[in-house]
Amino acid sequence: MSTFSDAPTVAVAIAVPKARKPTGFGGVVPALIVVAIFFIVPVAALLLRSVLEPVPGLGNYAELLGSATYLKIFANTFIVSAFVTGISLLIGFPVAWALAIMPGRLASVMFAILLLSMWTNLLARTYAWMVLLQRTGLINKMLMGMGLIDQPLPLVNNLTGVTIGMTYIMLPFIILPLYGVIRKIDPSILQAAALCGANRWQCLTRILLPLAVPGMAAGALMVFVMSLGYFVTPSLLGGTANMMLAELIAQFVQSLVNWGMGGAAALVLLVVTLSLYAVQLRFVGNQNPGGR
Repeated sequence: MSTFSDAPTVAVAIAVPKARKPTGFGGVVPALIVVAIFFIVPVAALLLRSVLEPVPGLGNYAELLGSATYLKIFANTFIVSAFVTGISLLIGFPVAWALAIMPGRLASVMFAILLLSMWTNLLARTYAWMVLLQRTGLINKMLMGMGLIDQPLPLVNNLTGVTIGMTYIMLPFIILPLYGVIRKIDPSILQAAALCGANRWQCLTRILLPLAVPGMAAGALMVFVMSLGYFVTPSLLGGTANMMLAELIAQFVQSLVNWGMGGAAALVLLVVTLSLYAVQLRFVGNQNPGGR
């Protein structure tokens, strides 16, 4: 009886062929269309405007790279981005390591706090730092109350304030990749190193740090690239005297309506970003994280 009852099901299974998965070039056509619409076309439009407006030629690039004022803005951008990346690594690595080894329930609470800071409105967080860093703010009052300083420190309207504010905002973007890599490291590797006579410092510098390089590189690249194009925090905490590249592009487009110079500055930023990504792929892109 069971044989006859199963016969229609078998017949249907034989009659209806399985859907074939897209293979070859046809499988990536939708993705290529999306990339073309949202990336290639806008970049091509910027490139054309940068070499055609206001007059055809490379005059915009010559003016951008030949002006001391613009070069100072480039220097501000790269210096602040480098400092933010370095400080984020120094703070983010021990935090990621602590998250990886702490009990699950406590780690969940810490992750909730970390994600909550990411989900909080960026403008609100920047204004909070403006209040904390001003001359009559909480940080200066605490330092003066502890007797560490006699006069309030200038922590806003300069690159110091920009670095502090951006480091706070960028920390989650370096902690999460590091946490993912550190979690994959086999604890038996560290145990074997300890059994072979390695002390804690040697385990850190010779075992843990080299195995965490892919996560460090991915997080550092993400933080550095995002810092290069950040706008809100530098404009509020830095001011016009310490302008960064994103503010310059906004000024070209919104205030001066100079799309040629704005496009040239944006393309220089894009070239730097792609170059950094290529360097990361060349040196650490193929490494196996976690030692597994």
